[in-house]
Amino acid sequence: MSAISDRIFVQEHLAREHEASELSPEEAERLKAEIKELLVQEDAVLVAHYYTDPLLQALAEETGGCVADSLEMARFGNQHPASTLMVCGVRFMGETAKILNPEKTVLMPTLEATCSLDIGCPVEEFSAFCDEHKDRTVVVYANTSAAVKARADWVVTSSIALDIVEYLHERGEKIIWAPDKHLGGYVKNKTGADILLWDGSCIVHEEFKSKGLSDLKQLYPDAAVLVHPESPEAVVEMADVVGSTSQLINAVKSMANEQFIVATDAGIFYKMQQMAPEKTLIEAPTAGNGATCRSCAHCPWMAMNGLENLRDVLINKRQEIIVEADLREKALIPLQRMLNFSKERQMAVKGNA
Repeated sequence: MSAISDRIFVQEHLAREHEASELSPEEAERLKAEIKELLVQEDAVLVAHYYTDPLLQALAEETGGCVADSLEMARFGNQHPASTLMVCGVRFMGETAKILNPEKTVLMPTLEATCSLDIGCPVEEFSAFCDEHKDRTVVVYANTSAAVKARADWVVTSSIALDIVEYLHERGEKIIWAPDKHLGGYVKNKTGADILLWDGSCIVHEEFKSKGLSDLKQLYPDAAVLVHPESPEAVVEMADVVGSTSQLINAVKSMANEQFIVATDAGIFYKMQQMAPEKTLIEAPTAGNGATCRSCAHCPWMAMNGLENLRDVLINKRQEIIVEADLREKALIPLQRMLNFSKERQMAVKGNA
């Protein structure tokens, strides 16, 4: 096992020891009432990722906050007048929010909620890797630290990765991609670009199994298979739809199928069911008969976010995201490049409509 793998294993173990405790309905309602008062008192707005506990997602919606992917969470925070952003998710999401909203206070229920992709791409080793291939454009996934973003030329999300890499490929640019090798491989196959992949993966998506998925598909032959591109290639090849969290949610709403097998973090079921309550959602398999799995379609770091630590942070304000000014300015460049690219593409689509 490599040093990076060791770090991921240790952090994953610690995350499981600090997952938010289960609450009775009465305790949950009491905490929600407290949090609602504190959000108003602290001029704060709650933004939650699709993979967090449904209680947190519902609370964000009830209080005028946002439930979205990491980029939309940061964009929402930028547009909302609140002076404090309470980010429920993992640390890189809080950092992205701070990079795009430096004038605002950014809090998280816990700063220990990280991500295997982030841990698996330490900036010192990644920078050395980039230095060995200086002829390549550096493209990093949003699931990375502020320091890694600062080393990149472009930041991408899963929803815009294909468009940006296709654009770079058309310009004749060779690419370094980090950190997710499965998403990078998917983009490479789709675009034909010359991509050198960093060896990273998400512990949730890497566990989906093609054999188990094939067996499940036999039980539900009419079900559409929805897959996030962070999954292994054999799983992606079985998909009816491959896409980002937002794209998979839209697929459930727009497709005629009544059943869906979903290969991504099961936290997304809350929003999917909300958008299409009449549809049946089935978790894609993560382990064979009698086997164990590391995530079982639930990110252990997302599970560290809960009503109790959310309430506590609004009181003590100790879990604040800080990004040094120099680092923030460097990380903002590739992020802004992506945002500008996205905006230009949207304008071009409207112009051609």
